[in-house]
Amino acid sequence: MTNRDYYEILEVDKNVSDAELKKAYRKKAMKYHPDRNKGDADAEKKFKEASEAYDVLRDPQKRARYDQYGHAGVNGQGGFGGGVDFDGMGFEDIFSRFGDIFGSSFFGEQSFGGGGRSRGRRQPGTPGSDMKIRMPLELNEIAFGTEKKLKIKKQLVCGQCSGTGAQTDSDFETCGTCNGMGEVRQVTRTMLGQMVNVQPCPTCNGDGRIIKNKCSKCSGEGRIKGEETVKINIPSGVSNGNYITLREQGNAGRRGGPAGDLIVLIEEKEHEYFERDGNNIYYNLNLSIPDAVLGTEVQVSTLKGKAKLKIEEGTQPGKLLRMRGKGIIGLNNTGTGDQLLRVNVYMPNELSSEEKKTIEKLRDSENFDPKNMNQEEKGFFSKIFG
Repeated sequence: MTNRDYYEILEVDKNVSDAELKKAYRKKAMKYHPDRNKGDADAEKKFKEASEAYDVLRDPQKRARYDQYGHAGVNGQGGFGGGVDFDGMGFEDIFSRFGDIFGSSFFGEQSFGGGGRSRGRRQPGTPGSDMKIRMPLELNEIAFGTEKKLKIKKQLVCGQCSGTGAQTDSDFETCGTCNGMGEVRQVTRTMLGQMVNVQPCPTCNGDGRIIKNKCSKCSGEGRIKGEETVKINIPSGVSNGNYITLREQGNAGRRGGPAGDLIVLIEEKEHEYFERDGNNIYYNLNLSIPDAVLGTEVQVSTLKGKAKLKIEEGTQPGKLLRMRGKGIIGLNNTGTGDQLLRVNVYMPNELSSEEKKTIEKLRDSENFDPKNMNQEEKGFFSKIFG
């Protein structure tokens, strides 16, 4: 699967309609179609990238997961699924997957917009730009989810003109270049039919209107620089590099255009005691020699505080103890991990004379002789060493 942004591949914005999405894919598919680019490996790659992007964005559920979690939402990671490996697909499989998109008119006049249909005037304004911020999170915030409030400096809708950019609603006139359509067209005849090149009107920048009297506060932009508090709900189980997309929480659009998105990139802070492995966490448990030999009950740190744990007598160094359900709640509640404890037996560097005498008494004890290991271990080593 490609790692490129699907919207970027198809050259569409995130508010694209189904019809426009289909049209954008047809355009890319025509450009990089294998029949037109025989033997061109780069064109083949781009054709499959466009097909992969369209396959995800045309499906409302896949598109929603992709918008919120990026590629991790559709490639099987983080509890998701549904991705398709287009790199491993043949062209025939791709053609059959998208049905009538690759119909008989695929190379015909209709594909190039030769029908001359009116698309209507574009929406006023220019879309605002997306914003990206980094969100450092503690492990316990990742484990159970959290809510964050951040003050973000960005472009805001002008309160004086409500984003129109004009002093009053009557301070507009229809653009004479595009007659209010917001776009201009250039028709070129080719041997394959008519090719229509549509571009935003250079006079009104696609608005279809000209402002006669600009707003004094925003100078006709419809937006001003400011600061806004944004609430971000972080689900449990996110990982370093995941991102969350907040639709239309980015910079305000120009002259009434839709706002961009706010993209929150997750960064996982290193924990002082715990190590993360998926939804499981690891913890080093240090025991004294008497506690490991005789057994005991200890207080263990967990992500939710302290918990009691019984240590069986004869617990060996290096043993892994499991505390079920004490790990991280998986993304989309896909299960809770465990806390695994690595047992370390503490060896003192210095002993008093009395302690040495006590240990000396145990030196020749049969139970403290490492040769008297359990029968399985004895059998294993005897097979190796004879």
